[in-house]
Formats: sequence, structure tokens, C-alpha cells
Amino acid sequence: MEQNQVSLKKEVLAGITSFFTIAYIIVVNPLILADAGMPYEGVVLATILTSVVGCLIMGLYAKAPIVLTPGMGVNAFFTYTIVQGMNLSWQEALAAVVMSGIFFLIAASTPLKDILSKSIPQSLKHSITVGIGLFLTFIGLQKGGIIEASSATFVKLGHLDRPDAILTVIGLSVTLALFLKNVKGSFLIGIAFTTLIGFFMGHTQEVKGMSDGFSFKPFGELFFAFDFSGITELSFWIATFSLTMIITFENMGLLYGLLPDQEKFPKAFQANAASSIVSGLFGTSPTISTVESASGIQEGGRTGITSITVAVLFFLSMFAAPFIAYIPDGAIAPILIIIGGLMVQQIQHIPFADFTEMFPAFLIIALIPLTYSIVDGLAFGFIAYPLVKWMSGQKKQVTAPMYVIAFLFFMNFILHTIV
Repeated sequence: MEQNQVSLKKEVLAGITSFFTIAYIIVVNPLILADAGMPYEGVVLATILTSVVGCLIMGLYAKAPIVLTPGMGVNAFFTYTIVQGMNLSWQEALAAVVMSGIFFLIAASTPLKDILSKSIPQSLKHSITVGIGLFLTFIGLQKGGIIEASSATFVKLGHLDRPDAILTVIGLSVTLALFLKNVKGSFLIGIAFTTLIGFFMGHTQEVKGMSDGFSFKPFGELFFAFDFSGITELSFWIATFSLTMIITFENMGLLYGLLPDQEKFPKAFQANAASSIVSGLFGTSPTISTVESASGIQEGGRTGITSITVAVLFFLSMFAAPFIAYIPDGAIAPILIIIGGLMVQQIQHIPFADFTEMFPAFLIIALIPLTYSIVDGLAFGFIAYPLVKWMSGQKKQVTAPMYVIAFLFFMNFILHTIV
């Protein structure tokens, strides 16, 4: 993505675009955490307030155009693995979130972050960007009804005569035309236009579990509700270790793939860690640097003003959450598909002539979307890299920290088989 000249108008527009691209998290995150027994409306407020604080930390401290919200994937891990699979209460799971955030902050605030950053080969860093691009495209196609699940082939072409697919095709055509003509705010205009078309088509999101009134009372059940009573149990520490691995390396990978200015990586990484702790205190699963940040960055977001704008809009959304939730997936899907295509362009920087560099990168590119998990995709590539180098007699090209990272990812897989 090319560096554009920074301007206040461009930064605010980028923030608005990022917000409307990620606004679905206000509804989706509570739906997932409700399966852990947490109060839906309380999690709505926890999601909004955590996102406000996270984006402010990112904008004011790191001055980076990255949006922080409770992450998709890690919220499912919180609910279905830690709470339902490992039998921790949701209060104990929040304690694991706080503890993993503290470990993450220690790593991000010490020379360990520089060691990790310098130890990861450039081929893997570029592959992370490509893998995230394919992941974004996959999510966009899924949201837009262009592809759907299949019991026979796992995924197949969706029914293109359905309203969601038709709306996505219309939105993609309009947004792509605006983008190719370099129209300022093309993504935001595309979202607004497609939402309007969806309204006239009678195709809007169905909002569940949201009352018409507004109250902070449900949030009181979650605020500082974490419970460390299970700290002596092995399951608590397995949960904490797994969460630490996920939030540390997923955020690292996302920042490598998204940040237009890599000099901001150290502070952005620390902002991620601080926000993760806030998540546990406020009563939700950990925040992640969202892939949807790419929409604002593509619109010209380069500074913290973008993130601060998103924080302001999240705060205002407390009073308009039911209305924001009506933005159809077909309005968001085109943005994700186009951004995914832009990110895949980074594949040209991977040295395909060197199989020992190409193959681990290939695994990351393939497995991020196919496992529907950035951290799992990273794990396969990071484990494969030292193995391939060692098998080809090039083990001296692998740094000691890379061996450690590969071992930690391997242990994480082992622990998952135990629980």
C-alpha cells in the first residue's frame, strides 16, 4: 500500500471507514460470549468500551492507524475451548485474559520484542501479509454469500440468486469502480450506497438480544468480574499459555501485515498488550489488531488520528448500536474482498526460487485462511521454517529465537490435544 500524504480530513475519513467496516463486532462478539454464560447486553457495552480504550491507547501512544477490538477467533477460543472445553467459569477465563495480557505486556516492553522482530525472516513477514489478504477475501466472500459451507467439499459457490449475494455483487461493482477512479472515500461511499440498496431490497441484518433502552447496569456484572480462584489449577495455566501465544503472535503478525510505517511497531505492539489487559478488566475476550484496519489504511490513514476517530465513533455507538447493527454483510464484504486483493500483491517479495524460504511462507499463506486462524497459520509456517532449513543443511541460517518460537508453537499444539 502506497504512502499517501497525511491530512486531517484523510485521517478522519479513514477512521470512519475503518469503524463501519468493523462495526459488526458490536453484535457478533456478544453473541459468541453469551454462549459462555455472559450477559449479552453487558458484553455489548464491554465490547464498545474496550474498543474505545484500545483505540485511544493505539492512537495516543503508538500514533498508529490500527483499530483494536475484541478479536474474532480468540473470542470463540475463549468461549468454546476455555469455558466449555476446559470447564473454567467465564470469570476464571477473564482472569486468564488479564494474566496473558500481563505476560504479553512484559514481552512487548522488554528487549524480547526486538529479538522476536529481528529473528523472523523477511519471507515469513511478507507471507503473513499475503495470508491475511487471502483471509480477508475469504471472510468477505463468506459474509457476502458468494461462498458457503458444504458437507461434501467444506466450501462451495453460494446461491448467487439470493439477496445477500446480489447485494454483494452490486456493492463490489460500485465500490471497485469508485476505487479504480481514485474517488476519495470510495470505501465509505461504497458501504453507504450498498446499505441503502439493501434497505430498498428489504435486506438488512437481523438484530437479536438488543433492547431499545440504554443502561450501564448489565456492564456492572462484567466490570472487574475476573476470578483468580482457579490459579492453582493446571487448566488455568494451559488457558493462560494458549491465550498468551495467540495474542502475542497474532498481533505481531497483524502489525507486520498492516502497519504502513514499521517504525511504529514497538509502541503499537505495547498498545496491543495494554489493551489486552483492559479486555479482561472490562469483561470481554482479548482485543486484537483487526484485519479491517486495512480499509482505513487504504483510505489514507497513517497516524493515530485514524484510531482516535474510531474510538469516538465506538463511544457514540453505545447510543446507536441497534441501528449500526442493521448494516448488511453485503455492504462490508466488497471492502474486505478488495483489500484482500491489495494485500496479496506482497507475494512478489517472497523468494520463490529458494524452496527453503518459499515452502514455510506457502504454508502460512495457505493455512491462515484454511484454518480460519491467523495464529494457527503462523504456527505451521514458523515450525516448518527451521525444519526445512535443517533438512537442507542450512540450519545456521536459523536464529536461536526462531527455534524457540517454533518449539513454543509446537507445545501449544500439544497442549491443545491434552485439553
